[in-house]
Amino acid sequence: MGTTGSDVMEVQSVLRRMGLYAGGVDGVFGPQTQRAVTEFQRRFGLAPDGVIGTETRRVLEHFLLGYDTYVIQPGDTFYGIARKFGADPSLVAAANPEQAPDSLVPGARIVVPYGYDVVATDTDYTYEVLMRNIQGLKMRYPFLAVGNIGASVLGKTLYSLRLGVGENHVFYNAAHHALEWITSPVLMKFAEDYLKAYALGRPIGGYDPRELWSSSSIWIVPMVNPDGVDLVLNGLQAENPYYDRLIRWNGGSTDFSRTWQANIRGVDLNHNYDAAWTQSKQAEAELGITGPGPTRFSGPYPVSEPETRAMVSFTRSHDFRLTMAYHSQGRVIYWNFMNLAPEEARVIGENLARISGYTLEQATGVASYAGYKDWFIQDFRRPGYTIEVGEGQNPLPISQFGQIYGENLGMLLYAAT
Repeated sequence: MGTTGSDVMEVQSVLRRMGLYAGGVDGVFGPQTQRAVTEFQRRFGLAPDGVIGTETRRVLEHFLLGYDTYVIQPGDTFYGIARKFGADPSLVAAANPEQAPDSLVPGARIVVPYGYDVVATDTDYTYEVLMRNIQGLKMRYPFLAVGNIGASVLGKTLYSLRLGVGENHVFYNAAHHALEWITSPVLMKFAEDYLKAYALGRPIGGYDPRELWSSSSIWIVPMVNPDGVDLVLNGLQAENPYYDRLIRWNGGSTDFSRTWQANIRGVDLNHNYDAAWTQSKQAEAELGITGPGPTRFSGPYPVSEPETRAMVSFTRSHDFRLTMAYHSQGRVIYWNFMNLAPEEARVIGENLARISGYTLEQATGVASYAGYKDWFIQDFRRPGYTIEVGEGQNPLPISQFGQIYGENLGMLLYAAT
């Protein structure tokens, strides 16, 4: 009781998906949350003390991941196993492609997905939540390819996902900017919905997922700036090696939740690419920016940060036909850079705008330099877009997720064609 923070939000979120909690996902461990935890403990034979201690956390971890394991018994069927866990038999089969449904092998251990979706769309989306969601999706959908494109300043893995096996490669990425973390669950929820539709053979957004899977490969880096996201959502931790410098760079404040866009070294990753980087440095000087800080500092030299180096290396090692970098806010699609984009980029951009209801524009001023989209267009002369989702002031509240996702699902599918 009385605990607050993103860990509490994650617990509230999963208990709500399990039907044990009807309150808000507000990150405050109050009486209603305590009652839900106590009911969870009773249901699973734990001491009903309303406290998430070591043993309760161990059991709860399965539900946070969204799956359990089960040892097949003689006479078992996927249908019967699914009924025990409240799961979809077709998704149990999809999670265990090595098992023939009509001749299950007793003693074999299988993965059983729970009867709710994995990706959390009602909670602060920390790096820890991201890692759990990726693990849960990989276990539910073993045909998902999970990779590692590099590491952040603090050593966090920069994960990549590959959806599909086709020769038409496209690339979506999110959360270059720490305050704009809401873009990470947008791409993760898209991945989950696409994987589920593919496994079940059901249309998604008017598309045949199996046809799209065979023709295109959708690559996703869901969180480019995990150090910055965790700084915004979890606050500055005493063990952070940049502790004193971060406070100085943040104007003496320990509150990073409303201002911080940069990585953990105070570099704005979306101004660190080698595309008009010198102009970006000139623009930051005009804004009075002289060094590391919450936003707009382009770094000591182009691609100085491990996160941007990883993105450049990853992009160069693939033949991406199109890229989309997700940001917030404004409901705008930026499509060109110094008139280097091919003519087809405008046509595709107009279609993206029509599908989403967003406005198609060209960036101006300081926002038009040294971004990922700018570098991709400059070096590859192919369509690249910055997608600014939602409206309001960053960080956008997670309550906007439903509308944002609804506006972007069609774009994410169309761009893959």
